[in-house]
Amino acid sequence: MVEKSSVAAKFSWAVCLLLVVVLCGCVLWLSPGPTQSAYADALVTVTPDNPESIGSTPAAAIVDIAAGDTHPLDSALRIAREALSKFRAEVQDYTGTLVKRERIGGSLGGEMKMEFKIRARQWEGDKLVRPLHVYLKVLDPWLARGREIIWVEQANEGKLVAHEGGLKNLVRVSLAPTDNLAMMGNKYPITEIGLAKLIEKLIEKGERDKQVGPCEVKISNGFEVGGRPCQKIEVIHPLPDPRFDFHVAQIFIDTERMIPLRYAAYLWPEQPGGPPPLEEEYTYVDVRLNVGLTDNDFDPENSAYNFP
Repeated sequence: MVEKSSVAAKFSWAVCLLLVVVLCGCVLWLSPGPTQSAYADALVTVTPDNPESIGSTPAAAIVDIAAGDTHPLDSALRIAREALSKFRAEVQDYTGTLVKRERIGGSLGGEMKMEFKIRARQWEGDKLVRPLHVYLKVLDPWLARGREIIWVEQANEGKLVAHEGGLKNLVRVSLAPTDNLAMMGNKYPITEIGLAKLIEKLIEKGERDKQVGPCEVKISNGFEVGGRPCQKIEVIHPLPDPRFDFHVAQIFIDTERMIPLRYAAYLWPEQPGGPPPLEEEYTYVDVRLNVGLTDNDFDPENSAYNFP
């Protein structure tokens, strides 16, 4: 009996140790890791001959703002609303790669690169007839490589399902999107992901900023994101104001498909004349629209995935 109890005790300690390892892995499963790269920056190119920098756009590329606008943001908001209307009417689903960097708690994290599959919300009037579906697979950094996350709105009690990659792929975890563990290393929950949500946030911020006061807006052509032709909308708040989220925000809209491919926001320089520090950036590349995703693409039991 003593020998059996000793074995049982050792087994219990082994299980506890395994759970600690798994939980430590879960703490990291959405964190971007310590490294940074210029991958997202390299995806943005300027096609005019003039060099481009933050807050400075080639003069030849600037588009005249429509006459009759009462606020500099009016033209930008009109473009955003047109893009959102077109997206909701035409896009059923899409796939691609998301590259993101975020400042959390005052510290800029490393770059994270993820493969994604998203099935867009579908509405009939005010009724949601098809909820949002999200699948993510982390490609970089290497510490997070292989992590898979699935979240389906209004399913699984609203929880996401995830697992670690590599040797840490021991258990499947289910977490609320806003759980502390799920939010570790993330500025926003997974419920905020997607092109439609990005446009909605831009409209929301634009309408709010209109009420605060004037700003500078530049709308210009001659840019590419991941090889796709884009129009850039740049919003500048020259003076620091706690009511504004950023000093400079850049939104790149695919000129052919009217979808946002990149959003980057910068804070005010710490020293006058210094470079504006990056607050957050999200770049969508290799985006394919209406590929025909099915329920199986958002099922952890999909044999193409690696959920334990």
